[in-house]
Amino acid sequence: MAYYVGVDLGATNVRAVVADGDGTVIGFADDGTPQGPTGIAITEAVLGVVREACGHAGIDPEQANAVGIGSIGPLDLAEGTVEDPANLPDTIDRIPLTGPLSVLCETDRLFLHNDTAAGVIGERFYSERNPDDMVYLTISSGIGAGVCVDGHVLAGWDGNAGEVGHLTLDPEGQITCGCGHDGHWEGYCSGNNIPNYAEYLAEKEDAETALPVGDPDFSAVDVFEHADDDAFAAHVVERLGHWNAMGVANIVHSFAPIIIYVGGAVALNNPERVLEPIRERMDEMVMTNVPEIQLTNLGDEVVVKGALASAMTEGTGDHTRM
Repeated sequence: MAYYVGVDLGATNVRAVVADGDGTVIGFADDGTPQGPTGIAITEAVLGVVREACGHAGIDPEQANAVGIGSIGPLDLAEGTVEDPANLPDTIDRIPLTGPLSVLCETDRLFLHNDTAAGVIGERFYSERNPDDMVYLTISSGIGAGVCVDGHVLAGWDGNAGEVGHLTLDPEGQITCGCGHDGHWEGYCSGNNIPNYAEYLAEKEDAETALPVGDPDFSAVDVFEHADDDAFAAHVVERLGHWNAMGVANIVHSFAPIIIYVGGAVALNNPERVLEPIRERMDEMVMTNVPEIQLTNLGDEVVVKGALASAMTEGTGDHTRM
């Protein structure tokens, strides 16, 4: 019997699934992503959820035929590591992945992808609508895109193609992104940075608001929850829609997708407030064909299912369902 493992390493959570040779998921485990003290703690969390998922499936890790991994970046594919992740504390500079997993699972068939590349692999494999030109966009702790052009999922020589969250949308650079550079899409619209952008706008515009601006616990959730009853919160959401639409327009002009699936916690928890402003602005921002833009059908499992699909197709490059 063949068994396959999929791993999703995000800035907030780490997940693992185990499937049999037919692709039926028979084991699952998840945990919070450690915020330090070093990357080794995160490696141990990854190994822990893989062991737990395998135990849930009733197998030993070394019975896995192949392992697919979708991870936050930036990646070093040659080393099989994450290097200086933008959305984790500065003390975490390196997260070993493929080496420790190859030891645990006793296999050299490991396939490491940027998490959004894994997301588009998941959409290619599991979605009924999966044309050769498509994008998976995540708006979550960070922002990124997995891109498929002419049936080929783009990885880049170092595994970091699709880091669209670090497109410079604001040439004035009013906000500094978690990566340390100014004016990036992620610096304005990601879950981690929406509070910073709201605080910037509140100070700049001397706004009156019920939002807990400046409070250590102020979060993106507060902004969206108050958008119906607080004029300033509604203004922030409108500005987020503008930046998101600009970012999506750049994706459309760069890759000409037929469909864009959108996922990530910010989009999944606020689908209308995130997707509708993008759709409404496409005709005025895009000079080419406007793609269909819809919420992912795979929810928050899109990356782990893409990692699993990668393991099942074992690096063939053909990620459509067999």
